[in-house]
Amino acid sequence: MQTGACSGLRKAEFGLTKDTRMREGESLAEALEACLSDWSQRTGITVEVWALPTADVSPSTAGGVLAAMREALANVESHSGAAAVSIAVTVGAGGLRMTVSDHGQGFDTAKAARGIARMRAAFAELGGTLTVNSVRGEGTTVTGVLPRRG
Repeated sequence: MQTGACSGLRKAEFGLTKDTRMREGESLAEALEACLSDWSQRTGITVEVWALPTADVSPSTAGGVLAAMREALANVESHSGAAAVSIAVTVGAGGLRMTVSDHGQGFDTAKAARGIARMRAAFAELGGTLTVNSVRGEGTTVTGVLPRRG
């Protein structure tokens, strides 16, 4: 039985209340790779990984990023109708940036549901922000930014 950050989770279990712990000694990049691979195999949706962090982050940051990523993936699976999703998570001098983008059906962001509020809360708790841009018929992009703390 796997115990990674997304292992064995079903669509209904992607909420932020679920366990976001990583395996002992696992980096954020390794946890994301496992999560994305498991999710893609389970859903049949292709994951295009554009970037994963080369630097590691604190456990609380990793947990927040994994929780928001899982929620974004649940939204892609449940609502987008997309065949593929593009992922980029980078850590640099300015901080961390997470981008999840699909070319699905898009939606009216004024009618955003609780999942987006949970993702925003996860980033806000860490001192960051999360934006959602969506165009009907063209897709959705979720971008979370955590500035580097001094």
